[in-house]
Amino acid sequence: MSTENECIGKRVLVTGGAVRVGQAITLALAESGCEVCVHYGQSVASAREVKQQVEEMGGRVELIGADLSEPDAVPAIVDHAVGTLGGIDVLVNSAAIFLEGNMAETTAEMWDAQFAINLRAPFFLCQAFAQQFQAESGGHIINIVDARLNQPAADHAAYRLTKSGLLTLTHNLAIELAPRIQVNALALGAILPPPGKGQDHLDRIANERVPLKRGGSAEIVAENVLHLLRSPFTTGAVIPLDGGEFL
Repeated sequence: MSTENECIGKRVLVTGGAVRVGQAITLALAESGCEVCVHYGQSVASAREVKQQVEEMGGRVELIGADLSEPDAVPAIVDHAVGTLGGIDVLVNSAAIFLEGNMAETTAEMWDAQFAINLRAPFFLCQAFAQQFQAESGGHIINIVDARLNQPAADHAAYRLTKSGLLTLTHNLAIELAPRIQVNALALGAILPPPGKGQDHLDRIANERVPLKRGGSAEIVAENVLHLLRSPFTTGAVIPLDGGEFL
């Protein structure tokens, strides 16, 4: 049996691992004993702060800055993680952009940016991860998707299409990569307030829409990442972290 603080996946690559949910995942993984390679986009200061926090707790973290909208970024990220950690056992696809716009408002630029970062990059990260993972079992991919997918809204049309694609990818790879690699997803609801909004905004939304009458937190997402890493018989699962909002 695994103990509470034991981490099954020992070497982890987290995209978007310096901010918001990704940061909480990084810190939880490091605290559990994992070595983590943190990808970041423009959040240089946050990445350095995360590195300092991990090192202060006695853990190891490596940083790699890259623009996921660039096709050449993916092999560079994976090469860096493999080179510095000696391999990767776990991939967490957390990085994403969230642009508001219904069909009429969505431009080609908005479409391309979100599909590049939210779907194309995770696809090829999964491909590169699987190619470098040599063990017969024990690998994990965890994708961060959206709890609203079963009840879509028109306000973020292209974004929700990318997350639907990532959900389909989760199911496809759970079959294709078994038994070497388990592939699962976490579907997030009211976890954090949107950028520029405060906790009061999240609390109001949660009170109006969430049966549990409270919002979640980035730490709840991180706890569920660890749960999946400690679950040897779970693959192709999508765990809703939405307080029952989309039942």
